Amino acid sequence: MPFFCQKDKPNRMNQIPIEDFFEDIIAKSMRGLHITEAEVAAATGEDPETLRRLCRGEFCDEVALQKVARALRLDAEALTIAASKAWYPKPVNMDGLEIFNTPYRDMRVNAFLVWDPASNDAACFDTGTDSSGMIEKANELGLTISQIFITHTHNDHIADLDRLVSSLDGDVTVHSNKQEPWPGTETFSEGDTFSIGGLKVDTRTTHGHSVGGTTFVINGLTRPVAVVGDAVFAGSMGGGMVSFEDAWRTNREKIFTLEDDTVICPGHGPMTSVGEEKKQNPFFAGEFRS
Repeated sequence: MPFFCQKDKPNRMNQIPIEDFFEDIIAKSMRGLHITEAEVAAATGEDPETLRRLCRGEFCDEVALQKVARALRLDAEALTIAASKAWYPKPVNMDGLEIFNTPYRDMRVNAFLVWDPASNDAACFDTGTDSSGMIEKANELGLTISQIFITHTHNDHIADLDRLVSSLDGDVTVHSNKQEPWPGTETFSEGDTFSIGGLKVDTRTTHGHSVGGTTFVINGLTRPVAVVGDAVFAGSMGGGMVSFEDAWRTNREKIFTLEDDTVICPGHGPMTSVGEEKKQNPFFAGEFRS
């Protein structure tokens, strides 16, 4: 399966780049566990120069990389696959779900349009930096957007919120987690449910990357869908900016307990699935490997 550099733009096949290189995964784990390169070198018995090269993104020694994985509570096989750039998640194409990937500084950020094909009721999940694509798609399909759900309030995810709200006809309700409220929104508590036509939206707080980061679980389409914000990426997870341990724990408890065919819609990188992440995500695969 082809691999695309995270700083590349989506190619002509509209494949969104994988968000994290293997060295990003190592760095996130080291920061989260408060472990220095010197301490990893001591724990693994590896030459410090070899470790420095791995941390710079040079896949120079597979055995050393696997030792590093174990020292950092990462799955060695999945981290090796990440370093080999040998995996990309299966494409997701389903009626009722569309991804929009827009540039933000030196990266790209996702927003999602979800709708009930039976009623044409729709909702946006985050805005990215340019919501015009979502508006155009909704108009093209004759959808009515009446709700906007915020996964978390980091600027790249709500950068175009005001313009999106002002561009929509009729009353639009914007939802934010009460643990991370945003001005002008209606707040909800974990466990509150919403409807998009005949679709059901459940709320799960997956904090750690942010104070009130939320995973929205949507049922009623051909597959379950989880819009996770920056909780989980394809082959990685968001940085534990508030609490790495909480992020790791809530991801396990509230995302990896979903059905394997659940589509994961992350804040960055391509869509993936719970089943694929159980095999390919170095932060979690070890718990599910038989």
